[in-house]
Amino acid sequence: MDAPPIPAVETVGLTRQYGAMTALDSLNLTINQGDLFGFIGSNGAGKTTTLRILATFLAPSSGTARVLGHDVVQEADAVRHVIGYMPDFFGVYKDMEVTEYLDFFGACYKIPTLQREKTVADVLELVGLSEKKGAIIGALSRGMQQRLGLARVLIHDPKVLLLDEPASGLDPRARIEMMAILEELQRLGKTIIISSHILSELQTLCNRVAIIERGKLIYSGPVQGVRDQMSAGLIYWVTVHGDSTAAIALLKARPEVAEAVAVDGQVKVTFTSHEVDPSFLAEALVHGGIKFNGLWEDELGLEEVFLRVTKGDTQ
Repeated sequence: MDAPPIPAVETVGLTRQYGAMTALDSLNLTINQGDLFGFIGSNGAGKTTTLRILATFLAPSSGTARVLGHDVVQEADAVRHVIGYMPDFFGVYKDMEVTEYLDFFGACYKIPTLQREKTVADVLELVGLSEKKGAIIGALSRGMQQRLGLARVLIHDPKVLLLDEPASGLDPRARIEMMAILEELQRLGKTIIISSHILSELQTLCNRVAIIERGKLIYSGPVQGVRDQMSAGLIYWVTVHGDSTAAIALLKARPEVAEAVAVDGQVKVTFTSHEVDPSFLAEALVHGGIKFNGLWEDELGLEEVFLRVTKGDTQ
């Protein structure tokens, strides 16, 4: 029987204190290889502290963290070879050319001279900057500089990417382009951990998320799972012809329905649980003589879930 794959990231009781303040409080987190993982939390929640520990720039006060099986404290050099870390604010040498900048970092990773030219060309193509290879960095837009920062962390072909607010400060088009690049990197087999405030984009981009507040983990798992766990029961909306009173009375009489109320001319139907088969809804309305022209499931967005499960506390 084959052994299970090593997690991309695993933390056990990970704690970091700054004097009397606890920035991370016994964080237990498992991220699988190949995940595009969203790390969600308010400013001061502990996201950046976690990423800095995983990137070996910050030692934990207690607990352990492993990246692809390597302990971030005991095997820091091995960890640095398999990760690419992009902080929320990173410096660029604005007077350098794009290829010169990437060649410099390729040399830092001891990539042979003959191999570096192809490596630089490959990462520029991957982030969509091939046409800017001879440009001066200071002349690039903010979005292009962010993509260049991503190219820099890809130069040594890391297996795990730690990206702290990679879309911060970007205009909508640049954000969409950045998210498309991340999807392509996941398709190429990279594990990507991305912290972000743009929750609507994480909802469609990530397959798993974690919500953290005041250093404590509130939820970790599939995006769909957080929605199901944080809402009491499945919710459907019905648009009926005319007065909704009869429809509400009919639905309230059903044992599967916890609540049916009129909201802005529509009927909001909350089921008793997520296990209820919603197929009865249309049949019940038709048999009850209720004419309706709309029936759809409520989509509880990641932003709404986040607001429900966090208090907005910071440290």
